[in-house]
Amino acid sequence: MSTETTTEHSFCRICEALCGIEITKQGNQIIDIKPDTEHVATRGFGCAKGLKQHKLFSSPDRLKYPMKRIGDEWHRISWEQALQEIGQKVKAFRKVSPDSIAMYVGTAAGFGVLHPVFAQGFMTGIGSKSMYASATQDCSNKFAAANLIYGFPFTQPFPDIHHTDCMIVVGANPVISKWSFLQVPNPSKQLKEMEERGAKLYFIDPRKTESARIAGEHIFIRPGTDVFFYLSFLHEIIRLDAIAHERVAKYMKGLEQIKTLVAPWTPEKTASVTHIPAEKLREMVKAFTQAKAACFYSSTGVNMGGHGTIAFWLQEVINAITGNLDRRGGTLIGKGVIDFIKFGKKNGVLTRTDKSRIGNFTSVNDAFPGGILADEILTPGEKQVKALFVTGGNPLITMANSNRLREAFKQLELLVVLDILPTETAHLAHYALPCTAPLQRPDLPFIFPLMLGLQAKPYLQATKAILPPEGEQRDEASIYVDLAKACGISLFGSTIAQKLMEFLMKWHTWRKKTPVRTLPQESLLNGILKLTKQKSFKTILKNPHGIDRNPHEPESFLGKRVVTADQLVDLAPEALLTQAAQLTSHFERELQVKDKLKLITKRAVTTHNSWTHNLEEFVAGERYTNYLYMHPDDAKQRGITQGSIVEVSTQTGKVRLPVKLLAELMVGTVALPHGWGHQTSGYSVASKTQGVNVNILAADGPQGIDPVSGMAHLTGFLVDVELSQEAVYPYDWSGIQPEK
Repeated sequence: MSTETTTEHSFCRICEALCGIEITKQGNQIIDIKPDTEHVATRGFGCAKGLKQHKLFSSPDRLKYPMKRIGDEWHRISWEQALQEIGQKVKAFRKVSPDSIAMYVGTAAGFGVLHPVFAQGFMTGIGSKSMYASATQDCSNKFAAANLIYGFPFTQPFPDIHHTDCMIVVGANPVISKWSFLQVPNPSKQLKEMEERGAKLYFIDPRKTESARIAGEHIFIRPGTDVFFYLSFLHEIIRLDAIAHERVAKYMKGLEQIKTLVAPWTPEKTASVTHIPAEKLREMVKAFTQAKAACFYSSTGVNMGGHGTIAFWLQEVINAITGNLDRRGGTLIGKGVIDFIKFGKKNGVLTRTDKSRIGNFTSVNDAFPGGILADEILTPGEKQVKALFVTGGNPLITMANSNRLREAFKQLELLVVLDILPTETAHLAHYALPCTAPLQRPDLPFIFPLMLGLQAKPYLQATKAILPPEGEQRDEASIYVDLAKACGISLFGSTIAQKLMEFLMKWHTWRKKTPVRTLPQESLLNGILKLTKQKSFKTILKNPHGIDRNPHEPESFLGKRVVTADQLVDLAPEALLTQAAQLTSHFERELQVKDKLKLITKRAVTTHNSWTHNLEEFVAGERYTNYLYMHPDDAKQRGITQGSIVEVSTQTGKVRLPVKLLAELMVGTVALPHGWGHQTSGYSVASKTQGVNVNILAADGPQGIDPVSGMAHLTGFLVDVELSQEAVYPYDWSGIQPEK
């Protein structure tokens, strides 16, 4: 093996930012990762997680061979045995009902190009509509609303941060969590540059976040009341007649229904639940409407807060009727390598309207709510889920009511996990199939930047595989080709597609002498580029820092790419008006619980969902656990001090953990970071941490999720916090010793 030191360029694929990176290798070992200072867009930025990802991915815990669980013991098996046994079981389930075979697609799958395509192709071949995805934990409200407003779920307007004069950010913290959907590198620098050129920035959040400390003005809001803030903001816009009437009349419909909806919601009324003073709200409205160009932006704090679909809809209405939609400095709708909106609408991509067996929920992006998955497994009847494939995700940590979901997973007759590490979900699997990590595969930017142009600065980049697979690791696309064959089905339901992929895999494996069967991934990615009339994969590779694409075009969407039936932006979709009719009762409920604590989530720069706790330096010292963060006043009222052990409870569950005091929180708000609870995983480092799984507290089931989008309510819900008389039990993800 060569020990020569070499330097290569690639891009990070653990979040939307896709930061350019410079990798130093010694043989087949990465010894350092630095930001790419010459990258066309990311400008030498990289976060702590991205620059240390090689340490995470080189963990001795990596799955390298197919594994089978027999009882509580894991045994290495061959790919042939794994495929044969899984295939036999799937064939039997298909005879009863194809929909009894389900799939959960996690976030990690979405940050590659081929993985989600082949996963969907496998389920299409199965003939199953039992698809579940991580989106219903954090963002399906945006897809559901966009489908109703613009005619296609992936029509996702984004803020033109380089030209806006006023931006109001609600429930988002880009400095730590980056920009949801939109690729924006170095968020701290971007926010500072916006303020330096005179843009007015507001951050509406129950916590004074890291972003709010960087730039702009912070304004507290009571968790879960964002929808009432939007209502009164819209009320004031209409009262002031700050409406682009000509633009609305030409390109939109439904304004009169909006006027009727918001008429009762004055700033004085909503202040009683949001705690945003009426005069402060009017000040923001004035800044927004008098700016040359302005925009709203929101993320998971709104999405997961219980009214995410209505809130996002109202946000889009504000941007639209003020003339800021499709406007320089307002919100833009990007173009990727193809017009994906037109292509998707024409071909019915991600627009099925299947209904779930439990709750009769309409699918969003061809997936059902994750919050009903436990019910679909536990409830007898036709189409009851008996088998589950989990690909690129860890639902036991990320989904609501984790204790109940774990019990449901134990009832499955077949659980297959495709992953790179032995997660909590993999711990319960019958089979764990070893996959390649991002740096072990060639790639293009994932679907949002590639197909939708969701980039602050449009560019294109390609990367080859930086490292070879270890053991018998395989890329997910290749695995799904062989799984399809073993299950007696064809990918995408197409015999031609299946035979072609099998031939390409056989040819590539013979040509490259690979130890396991592998698709020619670079050739497939090159095929995508050719079909979309882009430069070839090899040509783009010769530009290791990326290639600039044409800048975004304002005024390229309205009247041109809106794909509703009448090509008008629907400001008042019937489904959303129906849901909004219940807001008065929700408002009354908020008044009744105004003195109760509400819980929100919180992230650290060293954490990324459930991914990064298996690296010692990320969990060293006091970072060995998560904490419940409390405002000093709330703590004092309950006899709680720094370091106290408390129990946090809801009607769904209870956790026990230590407290940290945080004055940056709004009084009446507590914060508990998510992504913890690794005690039963196969992680050598993370399993020794003591963090608790916050989603034990969140409700699932048909009554606990958004009826339009299927979103779970994972932030801004009521909790009780009491001083505990017992210590944290370190061996359970609740921090509480289970009853015998």
